[in-house]
Amino acid sequence: MPVLVMKFGGTSVANLDRIARAAKRVGVEVAKGYDVIVIVSAMSGKTNELVGWVNETSPLFDAREYDAVLASGETVTAGLMALRLQEMNIPARSWHGWQVPLQTTANHSAARIENIGTDNINAKFGEGMQVAVVAGFQGISDEGRITTLGRGGSDTTAVGFAAAFNAERCDIYTDVDGIYTTDPKMVPEARKLDSITFEEMLEMASLGAKVMQPNAVQAAMMDNIPINVRSAFSEKSGTKSLALSTLSGYFIQQHNKHKTCNHQ
Repeated sequence: MPVLVMKFGGTSVANLDRIARAAKRVGVEVAKGYDVIVIVSAMSGKTNELVGWVNETSPLFDAREYDAVLASGETVTAGLMALRLQEMNIPARSWHGWQVPLQTTANHSAARIENIGTDNINAKFGEGMQVAVVAGFQGISDEGRITTLGRGGSDTTAVGFAAAFNAERCDIYTDVDGIYTTDPKMVPEARKLDSITFEEMLEMASLGAKVMQPNAVQAAMMDNIPINVRSAFSEKSGTKSLALSTLSGYFIQQHNKHKTCNHQ
């Protein structure tokens, strides 16, 4: 079965209703015949709340325990998403980073992915599981401690899984319907892009645009992972992120398609 990676950000899973909405989107892709790996963030606002609890409890905190606390946000979302999918009669289970396992460096709160194991999840796909709901942002170090990947780390998790499982594509669901020329919340005249190169996307992310985590864009560019950034709240087409050579071919294909339509 082809594999599809779907990542849902914090606003897309901010409450139980939104988790249910996201689960319906997953169900649509399962019905198309995909084995789906869902990467989830913590529910909107939860990570900040957890950070506050840590700081209130221990201003000079142990970074290892900081990661243990923060990783719980994604763990909760993964469990709730798996339960919702099960209620829809879709075979699903949640996965913590250590269960995959997703191996990282021991640089707590800013760990880097070193390896993503595929055997455990593939074995469950072989047994009939259709959706693996993975807690994003977290992994495990060689020391056996929970680690986190830094702010926006669920994006990096999603791209990493798409590469490890040779996914057909990686869909990033957010609160806007694609990538815009500038922030549409600030500039009403902002224009949505149908497609963008990885290089352009990386430049935007590096300049502070809240598109994707720069590390995630760089990883997608290196492994040539097709990414589609789209809204979790509408059916509008998103923005395709492609390699420059692939994007050139895409433009030629669209040009020829329009020529054919005009002649008919």
